[in-house]
Amino acid sequence: MTREERLKTANRISIVTIIGNVLLSAAKVVVGTLAHSGALLADAVHSLSDIATTVGVMIGVKIASKKEDASHPYGHEKIESITAVILALVLVAVALGIGFSGIQSILTGAYKTATPGLAALITAAASIVVKEAMFWYTRAGAKRIDSQSMLADAWHHRSDALSSVGSLLGIGLAQLGFPIFDPIAAIIICLFILKVGIDIFMDSQKTLVDYAGDDAEIEAIRQEILAVDGVIRIDMMKTRQQASKLYVDLEISIDKNVSFQRAHEITEEVHDLLELRHNVIHCMVHPNPL
Repeated sequence: MTREERLKTANRISIVTIIGNVLLSAAKVVVGTLAHSGALLADAVHSLSDIATTVGVMIGVKIASKKEDASHPYGHEKIESITAVILALVLVAVALGIGFSGIQSILTGAYKTATPGLAALITAAASIVVKEAMFWYTRAGAKRIDSQSMLADAWHHRSDALSSVGSLLGIGLAQLGFPIFDPIAAIIICLFILKVGIDIFMDSQKTLVDYAGDDAEIEAIRQEILAVDGVIRIDMMKTRQQASKLYVDLEISIDKNVSFQRAHEITEEVHDLLELRHNVIHCMVHPNPL
């Protein structure tokens, strides 16, 4: 997929989800206010945060799709990881805000003033369906264009679906005569969102700190290198994660008596093997005479 196709796909998916979130957020705010549901209003805040993060994804993917230049010879892919980290922090902030609101409602007894109406229950149920559809739609697009930040945004949609499940349960129990479950649902929503935010942050920061990559994949790469005819041993191998791919710096020992041409062929074979058969975006191989 070309850079232009990747950017076009990301923009199309983002615009669809932004429109969906605008409509969904508006419905939750109106119904949550009229039906006196703190859980649904908390859910509305979460949906509003989705709009901001999706816009962030559009910006991140656009910058990350830029070609290499003199100032950025390794490309701009890390911008996506930075975007994903920002999305994670937004999720954590949203979660803490929702949790604080729920706790405050319980401590002050504000939940006793009104019971959520039937419209709030219907809206929460509809939100689950819509947000789950957004999750699968965005997730499929993220995998197609191999976008870390868009995948983070997909999980943002899933967390919103989970929060709507909490809203549905809280509102339902409140209608059955247990109004305290409405703010309790908001607190449970907070915990779900908080976990998703932390998971996204931990995954995204790996690129920014040059994480070596998955141990199993690195060991598989090592074994394939050693299986190449002419490679005696691996003297040094360093890997670092770049978005969802790896950079590899490698030194291998080759018999000092082989010709320069043969040493070059062995080096090229190792290079092509890694870039064609593994998730390696760039490989630098240096032969050492043994």
